[in-house]
Amino acid sequence: MILFKKSSLLAGYLQKARNKGKSIGFVPTMGALHPGHISLVETSTRDNPLTVVSIFVNPTQFNDKKDFEKYPVTIEKDIELLVASGTEIVFLPDVGEVYPGGYDTYLPPYNLGYLETVLEGKYRPGHFQGVCRVMNRLLDIVQPNNLYMGQKDYQQCMVVQRLLNILHSTALLLPCPILREKDGLAMSSRNTRLGIAERKKAPAIFLTLNHIKKNIQPGGLSGLLDECTALLTANDFRVDYVSIADAQTLEPVTHWNGTRELVALIAAFQDEVRLIDNLLLNKYYRPGSSLDTNHG
Repeated sequence: MILFKKSSLLAGYLQKARNKGKSIGFVPTMGALHPGHISLVETSTRDNPLTVVSIFVNPTQFNDKKDFEKYPVTIEKDIELLVASGTEIVFLPDVGEVYPGGYDTYLPPYNLGYLETVLEGKYRPGHFQGVCRVMNRLLDIVQPNNLYMGQKDYQQCMVVQRLLNILHSTALLLPCPILREKDGLAMSSRNTRLGIAERKKAPAIFLTLNHIKKNIQPGGLSGLLDECTALLTANDFRVDYVSIADAQTLEPVTHWNGTRELVALIAAFQDEVRLIDNLLLNKYYRPGSSLDTNHG
């Protein structure tokens, strides 16, 4: 494995590989790696002769300074996991390398349309602008053929696809399935911050998503959403949202015609830890499929 800290050196190395006709897979992460991340690496390694994994905790996508300060940093363990997975290249830049001159100077407005007004966009104002800022920089440095992201961040995948469209990028976004613990909790770096009691209650998010999938019927959905909020509250969650939305646009669906493709999404707190999860209700992505993010 080769570790790069300088973007210019990484870009030069990748250009030589590109000149030899090698496709490049890219897995951007913020570290605190878990098997979900490693599954992305393994998928990229299977698809491409060269895979780059970046580890960078991006300050511009945290609208809560305390959340940024508490984000777990486990570099040594991360490197061990990547070595064991057979990762070829790791990009480990500091803030100055990603944002030369200071990240406050990188403020291009990205037109994300409707996506920035709902769900994570509504509850974390400015978050997706920060995501786009760092992804723009990383894409410029790595110039991947294929980009691998976990479907747990469903809306973020849609935002990144929108960014690729804005940039006229040729990179193909490949959303990969959520990996879960045995009790159904979606794997997440934030899970390490859960106390013992909170960890026992956290799988109620997945149980609630399954409740939606098992009980959804054509017609009005407000009663089902109220049931789900009550299920989460009974497990001591503080709920930001429970939503049933169009799987392609994230437009909230309050009355279902029985055929429209839907996704259920939840964001809720266990104590101070905010967890998100989602479940496709009647749609399944295939490798290579794209997300239509032109709504709004």
